[in-house]
Amino acid sequence: MASEFVARVGFKTDHSSPVRFIWSHIIRHPVVAVLMVIGAFSNAALAGAVPVFIGQAFNAVIAGQGSEAIISMALAIVASQLLRAGLQLVRNFSSEIFAQRIERDVRDELYASLLGKSMTFHDMQPVGEIMARVTNDVREMNLMMNPGFNLIIGSGMFLLVPLLTSPTIYPSLILVPAAFLTLYIWAQYRFITSLHPIAEAVRAGFGRMNARLAETIEGLQVVKGAAREQQEIDAFADKADEVRDYFIQQGDIEARYLPYLMLGLSIFAGLLHAVYLYQLGLIDTGKIVAFMGQIFLFGFPVFTSMRSLSQVALGYASASRILNIINTETDLDQNRSGHNQPIQGAVEFKHVTFGYVEGNPVLHDVSFKIEPGQTVAIVGQTGAGKSTVTKLLNRIYDVDAGQVCVDDVDVRDWNLAGLRSQISVIEQDIFLFSRTIAENIAFSKPDATQEQIEDAARKAQAHEFITSFADGYQTVVGQRGVTLSGGQRQRLAIARAFLSDPPILVLDDSTSAIDSATEDLIQRAIWAASRGRTTILITHRLSQIRWADHIIVLRQGRVVAQGKHDDLLRTSEAYRRIFARYEKPVEKVVS
Repeated sequence: MASEFVARVGFKTDHSSPVRFIWSHIIRHPVVAVLMVIGAFSNAALAGAVPVFIGQAFNAVIAGQGSEAIISMALAIVASQLLRAGLQLVRNFSSEIFAQRIERDVRDELYASLLGKSMTFHDMQPVGEIMARVTNDVREMNLMMNPGFNLIIGSGMFLLVPLLTSPTIYPSLILVPAAFLTLYIWAQYRFITSLHPIAEAVRAGFGRMNARLAETIEGLQVVKGAAREQQEIDAFADKADEVRDYFIQQGDIEARYLPYLMLGLSIFAGLLHAVYLYQLGLIDTGKIVAFMGQIFLFGFPVFTSMRSLSQVALGYASASRILNIINTETDLDQNRSGHNQPIQGAVEFKHVTFGYVEGNPVLHDVSFKIEPGQTVAIVGQTGAGKSTVTKLLNRIYDVDAGQVCVDDVDVRDWNLAGLRSQISVIEQDIFLFSRTIAENIAFSKPDATQEQIEDAARKAQAHEFITSFADGYQTVVGQRGVTLSGGQRQRLAIARAFLSDPPILVLDDSTSAIDSATEDLIQRAIWAASRGRTTILITHRLSQIRWADHIIVLRQGRVVAQGKHDDLLRTSEAYRRIFARYEKPVEKVVS
């Protein structure tokens, strides 16, 4: 299975089906599994001992044996239930450990899988839907284990004990427990098959609801700006109603749960059978009490199985949704055995064609070459494919046709981590984590010293505004850096690039949100940083384009001109149009 990143986990699970996936996690913890089964069996066996002791006490009273026999039976009941309580503690403690470990492992496995997916995969997946799987679906697998499987195993033992104990009271008394068990298994199969599609619909509906919520929160500024709050509330309410309706359907199935009826009929049939044997003189009063106590043990599985089976159905549906993510093959692989050497900085596009959507190419037969240490500007109208070029360079996406080469090696033949760690891309849409400023700057070099962090910030002209904050470099920025201005976010991103000291530096319109005075300072720093490294500038600013050793002009995904600034102004109509739009008037630019 292709993956950009594979987590270093100490276990391997089976992804061939939800059942095998669940089982492969269960068998990773054999000790707690065995303790849970032992605790469940002992709980049922000791619960079944109570009616036997009570039946013997009845016989002792009827026979006039005195209080000693009754006291001994009472002490036996107390002792058995104390032992049962201790074993129950072991069972419940083990099952909770079991459930928590499985939730931890599944969440780690799913999170690592998501990090390994390509951007093509993530572009097509709503963030809210992914979050629903990482959080709620994984939690459902926890609940599937405890109380789900915990109660199913425990109730299963309560089904076996009457089947084993009844014939010891009188052989024919096995008839009612055997009949109940047979019908119970049939009823549970019918219940599960009816419930499974509803459980899947519940989980899918929750995912859609969560996706709508996440999308609205992410775009809240747009919602408020367009005064669309009420419409979004109504849309979310429709999604919530959808989930509610699925739960109502689940409740309708649960309301027709047959084992409740079967339990009442079994109690009636068991009592009738025991009384008949009593009239024949085959059993005494104490054995009737003991037998009916065994029949009443069926009450525990009947009253708990509806909840536990519903929980297992939801957990199974969640496991299936999690596997759908894990098993989705991505377009890229990390190529661990690939080329992995220090990059010298040569870049070449050879007849590259690429589109984000099949059949709709963004780049058409693009070819150009960049020498090591060269500063190259890529210019073009909006939508020409400039940013796409950078995404192909560090293999965020792979080309549909042609080759992208770094140091004369196809990027697909590079070790993916080795390639990306040596290419730093600063985009216009800066992403900052909700962490301290120092952590954001040192993101690609977490072992950087405070002195190195501050030096990078000074080069990016960010040190002054950082130290103006009360907590300085320990200031925590909001999610995506919303507590900072656009210019401040861009300067932090530039500082992050300076700190990593990459052989190839890509600046994708990275000074668009910076005022002219600050831009001049940053441009000097970028110019200094570009020395000795390959630098690719994607910009409309003439002041930056003039630095370039070479300029590539894109128009509608094609290279229409290449050369120096002054030469392109004379020879390229497409280049002149760009500056007629962004640097009006062109005549003043030329002068």
